[in-house]
Amino acid sequence: MKDYMVRGTAAGDMIRAFSATTKEMTEYCRKVHNTAPVVSAALGRLLTAGVMMGTMMKGDRDEITLKIDGDGPVQHLIVTADSHGTARGYVTNPNVELPLKGPAKLDVGTAVGNGTLSVIRDIGLGDPYVGQVTLVSGEIAEDITKYFAVSEQVPSSVALGVLVDTDLTIRQAGGFIIQLMPDCPDDVIDRLEQNLTGLPSMTQMLEDGMTPEQVLERVLEGLDLRILEKIPLEYRCTCSHDKVSRALQSISAHDLKEMVDDGKDVEVGCQFCDKKYVFRPEEIREMYVRKIDGMIDDFRGEHEA
Repeated sequence: MKDYMVRGTAAGDMIRAFSATTKEMTEYCRKVHNTAPVVSAALGRLLTAGVMMGTMMKGDRDEITLKIDGDGPVQHLIVTADSHGTARGYVTNPNVELPLKGPAKLDVGTAVGNGTLSVIRDIGLGDPYVGQVTLVSGEIAEDITKYFAVSEQVPSSVALGVLVDTDLTIRQAGGFIIQLMPDCPDDVIDRLEQNLTGLPSMTQMLEDGMTPEQVLERVLEGLDLRILEKIPLEYRCTCSHDKVSRALQSISAHDLKEMVDDGKDVEVGCQFCDKKYVFRPEEIREMYVRKIDGMIDDFRGEHEA
């Protein structure tokens, strides 16, 4: 099954719903970062949440970034997604090994630890909107649920799952987000809670062969689900030689001068896809000259003012 998500409504538009299968994205991410199983699960869950939340944005160039800063051995997890169903992710420490939490249960909460979840929405209007909450458990889904409740005041139910196979590849990955609109009737809430009670895990439903549509039908049974859109999903990095060049230009003049004096090619790897970009000594020298020229212009501007 190719990665995709569906978006729908239920209960006369009192509920909006999203469900996705993200096995291929998560497997690609695992390969890029060579993640250990518990890290594959953590990053895959955040990737799934991010790509669904990205499609909630309206503008063609809108982006959302989910950033977890924890005191566990994983340290930092970052996922950036757009409104078109593409996302990319990064983890500080991909090589975390921990005992299982239970039978076939990876201990994502311990790997992440205590800390914060930040959600950064960039809609191209200057400074992005940043919402931040303390982590509930580090298991990702509960933390996303808290973010929606606290920062956006939207009651939500979030399920995220990644099943790692015995050969360390991704066997299943996916999730759903169910959100209640303002003034949602009590009887609708009661029925939703009944449906969620005893619901199998997301990975179990995927293992049973259920599609994202069927997952939503199960979760929203009796609530008149309407599927509005089906969106293909993809792990896609937007790095380029020009973007990496601008990032390299932003480092200090002292560091650029050391590279110039070294006289060797400089290789820079993208943290999201591990693609390598090589800058020749003359390119580094040009960056250094531009840096110095910019510092001189700034100095003159300050003193002329």
